[in-house]
Amino acid sequence: MKKNHQEELAALRSQLTNTVNVEVDAAPQQDLNKVMEEIRAHYENIIQKHRREQEAWFKDKMEGLNKEVADNTECMQTSGSQLTELQNTLKSLEIELQSQLSKKAALENSLAETEARYRRMLAGYQNQINMLEAELCQVRASIEQQGRDYALLLDIKTRLEQEIATYRSLLENQDIK
Repeated sequence: MKKNHQEELAALRSQLTNTVNVEVDAAPQQDLNKVMEEIRAHYENIIQKHRREQEAWFKDKMEGLNKEVADNTECMQTSGSQLTELQNTLKSLEIELQSQLSKKAALENSLAETEARYRRMLAGYQNQINMLEAELCQVRASIEQQGRDYALLLDIKTRLEQEIATYRSLLENQDIK
């Protein structure tokens, strides 16, 4: 547009310089006014033409920008809703994580208490087993002693019976004699 304007200015100046150099009369003043009005009209036409072109260009650019703004607004709203949804999901997952960690801690405490209780019970059972084993050893020793005593008494009884039998036979032999 600037180039066209400069070319038109140069053409008009050349017309003006040609007309100015020709003759100096009273009539050329009217011609100069007429030429000036023609130049004004011509420039006003050019200005109107440029204004229409600029308005059309501006409208096109504004429509493009408005469309881009609408697209970006829609994209931003979609992204905002997705972000909100993701934040809500994150919050719910954090809450679930905390509840799972609490459950884990409670279960670990319960496990520790159960292990401690069973250790105590196992220690009590082990003490009972040790006492019963000691008692069993005593009973076994007592039984073995009683077995030895019984064997000894049985041996004594057997010998006594033999002696009694011997005395009886001797007595009977003496009675027979």
